[in-house]
Amino acid sequence: MGKKPAGKKPTGRRRGGQIGHKGHGRKLIPVQEVDEVVVHKPAVCEHCQKSLEGVAGEVVGRHQVAELPVRAVVITEHQSMACRCGACGTVSRGVIPEQLRASVAGPRLSAAIGLLGGFVHGSRRAIREVVAEVLGCPIGLGSISARERELSDALESAYAEVAEEVSAARVKYVDETGWGCKGADRWLFAAATKAAAVFRIEKHRTRPSLKKLLRGKLRGVFCTDRFSIYDLIPLHRHGICWAHLKRDFVRCLERGGASEAIGQEGIDICRKVFDLWHAFRDKRITRAELGARVEPVRRKMRELLERGKAAGVPKTSGLCSKLRRREQTLWNWAKIPGLEPTNNLAERVLRPAVIWRKKSFGSDSVGGCVFVERMLSVIQTVRLRKQNVLNYLTAAVTAHRQGEAIPAIGAMTPIPCVFLGSLTIAATAVIVPVFTSTCRPSKRSRPFCGNTEPSASTSSRPFCAPCAFAWACRYSCSLIW
Repeated sequence: MGKKPAGKKPTGRRRGGQIGHKGHGRKLIPVQEVDEVVVHKPAVCEHCQKSLEGVAGEVVGRHQVAELPVRAVVITEHQSMACRCGACGTVSRGVIPEQLRASVAGPRLSAAIGLLGGFVHGSRRAIREVVAEVLGCPIGLGSISARERELSDALESAYAEVAEEVSAARVKYVDETGWGCKGADRWLFAAATKAAAVFRIEKHRTRPSLKKLLRGKLRGVFCTDRFSIYDLIPLHRHGICWAHLKRDFVRCLERGGASEAIGQEGIDICRKVFDLWHAFRDKRITRAELGARVEPVRRKMRELLERGKAAGVPKTSGLCSKLRRREQTLWNWAKIPGLEPTNNLAERVLRPAVIWRKKSFGSDSVGGCVFVERMLSVIQTVRLRKQNVLNYLTAAVTAHRQGEAIPAIGAMTPIPCVFLGSLTIAATAVIVPVFTSTCRPSKRSRPFCGNTEPSASTSSRPFCAPCAFAWACRYSCSLIW
C-alpha cells in the first residue's frame, strides 16, 4: 500500500471571514414596511445642556429588531347558526361552505407545513411540535399528512413545467443518489440548470430511468460523473466531472507501486484544469486564450493515459483505458459555452435530498415518493431563481383550492434579506432541538461550532449555543417569513 497524499497544510488563519473579504451584512427593510418606529431623540444639547424640545432632527442611525408574537397565526372560527322562524316555527340552519370545511389550515399555513417537511426535513411529529410551540397552532398528525397530499397535488403542473424546461435546456448537470420506498432500494435522479432543477425516483439506476427523468429525450449538453449509464450520451455533448476525476487519481496514488506516479501526475493536471477554469470564470482570460492554454494540458493528459493503460495495475489501467476512449468528454468544457468542468451544481441541489433521506430513510408509499419529487423540484427551482419559496407554495395551494391554474414559477428576482433579531433567539430553543440532535462530527460534515470530539452516544446533549444560533439563523426565515 502506497503512502496517502498529504492533507492541506494549515494556513495559520483564523476561522471565518478574513480581513479584506467582501462583506455580507444584513439589509434593513424599508421604514414604511416596519410595524412600529421608536424615535430616540436627545433631550438636551450635549455641549451646552440647552433643551432641544421642539427642535427638528434628522435620522442618523437605524436599528431593527424582529420579534415573534405569542401566536404567529390567525385562527378564524366559522360558526353555523340555527334560527327559529317567529312566524311558522321552522328552524333554519346556516351552512359553513364546503370550501372552508375541506381544510383546517389556510393556504399559507399549509405551505409552511409542506416547507417544514420538504425543506427543513422535519418529521411529522417535529412539524406538529413546531407549529404548536412556535406558531401557536395545535394540529394533528393526520392533518399534516393531508396538507402534504394537497400540496403534492397542487404542484403537479409546476413539476411538469420544470421537467420540460430542464429537458429542453441547452446545458444540464445530472447526478443520482439512493432513496427508499417501503423499505426497498430506489434511486433519486436529479437534473439541474442554472435556473431550474427536476428530481425523479426510479426503481433502477439504468439508462431508461435517465430518459424518464428528461421526458424521454436526451437533448442538449450534459455534465455527469463516469457512471456507465451516461455513456449513452454522445461524446460531443458530454462533459465528465473533473472533481470526480481528481478523486479517481487520488485513489491511484494511494494504490502505490506503478500507480502512484500516474495518480500524482493526474492530480497535478486536475489542478491545472481548475486554475484555467477559474481564470476564465473570473474573466482574466478569454475563451480563445482558454483553448490555447488547454491544448498542452490535453496532450500531457493523453500521454498520461497511455502510460496508465500499460501500468500493469488493473484498476488504474481500467480507469485510463476508459478515459482514453472518452477523452473528448474531458475537454468539452473548454469549447462549449455554459458547460463547467465539474458537476458541482447537480451535487449541490442533491445535498438537501441526501439529508432528507438520512433523516427519514426514504418514503413509505408511492404517493410519498411523488411528494418528494415535486417538493424538491419546485423548492430548488424557486431557490435557484432567488424567489421566496413560501410565497410560491402559498399561491399554488390557493389556486388549487379555487380550481384555478397554478401560477408559473417566475424569472430570477432577488429576495430582500430580513434581519430576524430576537425572533431568531426566541425560535432557537424550539427549532434546533426538534430538527437536529447533537454536535457530533461525521466523515462528511462537522457542526457549526467546529467540535471535533465524537459524542459517546447518539442521544447525548443538544446542540451547543453557537450551533443552535447558526441553525436558527439558517431556517427561521423559511419557517416564519
